[in-house]
Amino acid sequence: MDIQSYMHSVGRAARTASRAMAKAETGAKNDALMAMARAVERDIARLLDANRKDVDAARAKELDAAMVDRLTLTPKSVAAMAEGLRQIAQLPDPVGEISGMSYQPSGIQVGRMRVPLGVIGIIYEARPNVTADAAGLCVKSGNAAILRGGSEAIHSNQAVGACVHEGLKAAGLPETAVQVIETTDRAAVGELITMKDYVDIIVPRGGKGLIERISSESRIPVLKHLDGVCHVYIDDKADLDKAIRIADNAKTQRYGTCNTMETLLVHKDIAARVLAPLARIYLDKGVELRGDDAARTLIAQMKPATEEDWYTEYLAPVLSIRIVDDLDQAIEHITIYGSQHTDAIVTEDITRARRFLREVDSASVMVNASTRFADGFEFGLGAEIGISTDKLHARGPVGLEGLTSLKFIVLGDGQIRQ
Repeated sequence: MDIQSYMHSVGRAARTASRAMAKAETGAKNDALMAMARAVERDIARLLDANRKDVDAARAKELDAAMVDRLTLTPKSVAAMAEGLRQIAQLPDPVGEISGMSYQPSGIQVGRMRVPLGVIGIIYEARPNVTADAAGLCVKSGNAAILRGGSEAIHSNQAVGACVHEGLKAAGLPETAVQVIETTDRAAVGELITMKDYVDIIVPRGGKGLIERISSESRIPVLKHLDGVCHVYIDDKADLDKAIRIADNAKTQRYGTCNTMETLLVHKDIAARVLAPLARIYLDKGVELRGDDAARTLIAQMKPATEEDWYTEYLAPVLSIRIVDDLDQAIEHITIYGSQHTDAIVTEDITRARRFLREVDSASVMVNASTRFADGFEFGLGAEIGISTDKLHARGPVGLEGLTSLKFIVLGDGQIRQ
């Protein structure tokens, strides 16, 4: 295959399809999404069979456990895929929304209209559910999508892509509005991130190495986060039962996700009471604990934490623990070592909760809730195309609004500028 010719043909088709999608009626887009959901549910056996091929190959190649976990589909996750498409269909269509209309002294009215971005290139590793989520969000927001999944998920992505194409066709929309790249050749990625005539924005989803490469080499704007060094701070005013449930869930509900807690911060005055039961939970679940000197005096099985540990996104059953003097020291630690992804406080003190919300500069900041909720589906976005820790355009889980832009519109009645 001539990769350059193939990718440029994909790009041209996507650009043409994007014009049709930008003017597509809400009803047609919703019909496509519902048809996709039905196809996913109908083809669950075929999807799981395709996924089994990918998982078997990944294990044969001895890929790490976190990647195999992200790669694996189950009947529950396939059902969630279909439900995500239905949720997107039920969300308000952002395209064409007009806001802020106001009269100016000249008599013109000035406002802003929400419009699609155009063609979105999505590069991702391991997660087959991204194929459905990204397709659904791009369709509803009036964009065309070029999806380049990792080679480890090629069978799964093609199977999901077939369901997506079936939905588009059923609704009378161009099947090229969502294209799943058919080659596993890495040169396809290098070509995609330089096709600025066809692609308007790149969204990388995967490991830090992938995202750093895309960010440095792309000639197209990139919507990204590099890593998820997420924190939970247990304040001395916390409800301890609540704190234990949250700290357990934030770490052990799933290890290989970017919103999993990697560092636990505990106020010194309640450390002995909260760390003993938490350590039992973590150790029973096989979590390796690494702590500062103060934490290690309380938990004998804890290994010493290095400076590098505070910066590390483990994506594994490993947790760093530090005991802090107060809220100020907790916020300082998050500011120095965090990745501006997701951070949470557990406290019953409303003043401290408000300070944490205001002063922690992360894309998602939480009070008395697990960091695992930092997710487009859980935030009511239907699904997410990714999480952004950038401060321009979109931040946090990126749903429909994050895939649109605003243009100024002017309504006049013959006015001319004097």
